[in-house]
Amino acid sequence: MPSSSPLENKVVLMVDDEPDILESLSEELGMCLVHKADNFETARQHLLSYTYDLVVLDIMGVKGFELLKLAVAKGFPTIMLTAHALTLEALKKSIKLGAVSFVPKEKISELKPFLEEMLTNGVKTGWSRLLGRLGDYFNVRFGPDWKEKDQFLKDFFKEFEKDSGDETP
Repeated sequence: MPSSSPLENKVVLMVDDEPDILESLSEELGMCLVHKADNFETARQHLLSYTYDLVVLDIMGVKGFELLKLAVAKGFPTIMLTAHALTLEALKKSIKLGAVSFVPKEKISELKPFLEEMLTNGVKTGWSRLLGRLGDYFNVRFGPDWKEKDQFLKDFFKEFEKDSGDETP
C-alpha cells in the first residue's frame, strides 16, 4: 500500500497574479484543499478568514511582502515563490519578515517535494532544505560566494549549514 503524501488534506493558500501558475500549483497539490487568490485583497481576506497549514506567496503583483507580514502574524508557515523579484534583497527581506523559504518560479516543479519534506521534517527546516535542494541554482544565479557577500546572509545561513552537517541519514 503506497504511503500518502504529508500534504494530504492540508489547507494551502496559493497567491499569484498569474492564473496559469495558480492552476498549475492547484493541480500539483491536488491532495490538498487549495484556496487561490490572484490579488492582494482576496488573499488578505483569505488570510483573515481561514487557518492554513501552508501559504505560498508570489512577491510581485500581489504585494507579497505585505501578505507575508499578515501570514506570519497569524502563525502560518509561508513560502515565497517568485520570478521577477529573484534578488538577494528580496531573499533577505523574506527571511527578515519570517518566511520559511524562498523558491524561484523556475523551480516550481520542486515545490511539491520541497513542501512534503518540510512537513515531514518540520517547517523550521525550510531554509536548510532550500540550500540542499537549490544551493547550486542560487550559486549560479547570484555567484558562488553569494552567502559571503552580505553579513546578514552569511550569519543566517551559517546556522543552517552547521545544522545540516549534523543530520544523520
